[in-house]
Amino acid sequence: AVPAPTKPYYVTTPIFYVNSVPHVGHLFSGVLADVLARYARLKDPNREVYFCTGTDEHGLKIQRAAEAKGVPPKPFCDGISTRFEDLAKAAGLSHTRFIRTTEPVHYKAVEHLWRELLAGGWIYKGSHSGWYSVSDEAFYTPNQIIDVEIDGERVAQESGSRVEWMEEENYKFRLSAFREKLIEWLESNPRSEHEVNDKGEKIYTHPLEDLSISRPSSRLSWGIPVPDDPEHTIYVWIDALTNYITALGYPWSGSGGKQAAWPADIQVIGLDIVRFHAIYWPAMLFALGLEPPKTLLTHGHWTMDNFKMSKSRGNVADPFKAIETYGADAVRYYLMRNAPLVTKSDWSDAQVKKHYQRDLLGMIGNLCNRINSEKLVAKLPAAYRYRLSGKQMLRNMGNVQSNEVNAPVQEILFETLGQFEGKMDTLEVNKAVALVSELVERANSFFTHAAPWSETDPVRVAEAHLYAHQALHLSGILLHPVMPTKASELLDRLGVQPGQRTWAYARRTFGSPRSNEHGLETPWIEVCTRPDNDRPTTPLFPRLS
Repeated sequence: AVPAPTKPYYVTTPIFYVNSVPHVGHLFSGVLADVLARYARLKDPNREVYFCTGTDEHGLKIQRAAEAKGVPPKPFCDGISTRFEDLAKAAGLSHTRFIRTTEPVHYKAVEHLWRELLAGGWIYKGSHSGWYSVSDEAFYTPNQIIDVEIDGERVAQESGSRVEWMEEENYKFRLSAFREKLIEWLESNPRSEHEVNDKGEKIYTHPLEDLSISRPSSRLSWGIPVPDDPEHTIYVWIDALTNYITALGYPWSGSGGKQAAWPADIQVIGLDIVRFHAIYWPAMLFALGLEPPKTLLTHGHWTMDNFKMSKSRGNVADPFKAIETYGADAVRYYLMRNAPLVTKSDWSDAQVKKHYQRDLLGMIGNLCNRINSEKLVAKLPAAYRYRLSGKQMLRNMGNVQSNEVNAPVQEILFETLGQFEGKMDTLEVNKAVALVSELVERANSFFTHAAPWSETDPVRVAEAHLYAHQALHLSGILLHPVMPTKASELLDRLGVQPGQRTWAYARRTFGSPRSNEHGLETPWIEVCTRPDNDRPTTPLFPRLS
């Protein structure tokens, strides 16, 4: 029998709202999704990977922001969406689709989805009243509202956004019909983070009411009109959520093509939009007869001075400035090393600088410089250095025996790959990156203790070089999804060939050591040293000015 084709891997970011320019929180969501996409490609180069990001451009908040600027909504959106696209490029995102909800193809997808829901009996027209937040683009029930004593206003308990009372006739979606199915889906998903809101409460604690999914066009004109009823505009979240399947060519006919990538493997979202993605979105998909996403990867917020970054508050870190100062890969490393996957993380320029100087410049860059130094390379055995014109294979170095100096680095060298894979497979990216940091730190410590620069035995010099080289080699492979440019440059400096940069090679070389009477025995190891006339003259990680 012919095996079934592997399902394409599909990861998405939330599409970013264009009421203002991007901040570091947006950059984090994009980099997190990019790391997962690159990791999927690393593990299986033959598997097709789709990665979608983009901008959400409709709604009352956009309409009002454009009015305040004195420009029509579309040009307003064009300018800010371009900034998000520029950020994706500056950060080195490998997305396959940058989608905008103002694209004609998306209009057609949303209109088709609406007609499908209507034909299925899931949409009806009725009156609606409730507390509405323009900031959140959402209605809230009375038990989701609290009074603020200072100014007498009412705010949404979940987001803290101001609400106002509204009564209107609109279309509704029969959300209440899916409560039991939603609970079953949420509780069967191996990740529980998406079951709670940013107050730590179960999102299905309160009864589900039918969802208002249109707004009078007299109040909201900037959006997609309800098919056959121009007096109403489709609710922005129905519009926005549809982007995830628009990007795969929805509406679909037949099977195959990009449709095969659905359901999404990972949908990266922030805590403030859990309700929309863990209730509204799967309910819409159930109504359409489609599968819900496999996993919602919910992350906490980036803060400054312990306040959530907010464009309205003005406490946002400029991602373009950070990338210009430290380089894209260094910023990516910091974001993943400190990823707020359960709790919040505080952005600090001082901390970014500290990680750059300690982890990148001080550990990876320093060790790379040390093993590539002209004096050290000159002390290596000739057979180690020059066989096959500087690129050579060395087996076991005469069965290097474990000793008190090399045992710690030998042990971690063969443990890290499996541990890294385990953390990535459970989406604990920050812990996976920490494992690589620990490996490089251990290799630096080993190299210092081995002191090959003062060693007279060429074999011992080669042993020190071997373990340090292999630690950096493995680190370069594992860090490639996180720092694609710098990881490639590191491997270049080590003389590592394309066939030695793959996951299959890492598994074969670092996956499981063999043991013999002397202790751990290294597998077949390919050691590459660059020719003397091909040594870089600039540091891998330059000192910060």
